[in-house]
Amino acid sequence: QLQLVESGGGLVQPGGTLRLSCVASGFPLDRYDIVWVRQAPGKVRDWVSCIHHSDGSTYYADSVKGRFTISRDNAKNTAYLQVNILKPEDTGVYYCAAEGRLSLTVQVMCTMTDHRYFEHWGQGTLVSVSQ
Repeated sequence: QLQLVESGGGLVQPGGTLRLSCVASGFPLDRYDIVWVRQAPGKVRDWVSCIHHSDGSTYYADSVKGRFTISRDNAKNTAYLQVNILKPEDTGVYYCAAEGRLSLTVQVMCTMTDHRYFEHWGQGTLVSVSQ
């Protein structure tokens, strides 16, 4: 079965840290570009960060730049999103998605691609930032 499974979400105080994981099964993640997308309560999904399958280049939304770090461990078939200095506005469901059919830079992949059509999506993991 081809799937992505996210984990690592939770309830944290402002300024806290989490490490989100995205584990792929049934396909080799090293051939796929990865995007992390989040959906805040009552809002549409919006991209947070992307990582290229080949050169490992990364791209971040301005709102998370300097606080979040995307990475991948192809040997573990896993992608990660390290989220630091969390703010209440970071609250939401975080999804990872994988796409293996495109040949784009990470900037284009993040900013100009409709991620709804990415090949594989996880079920999401909830991050809540509150006192």
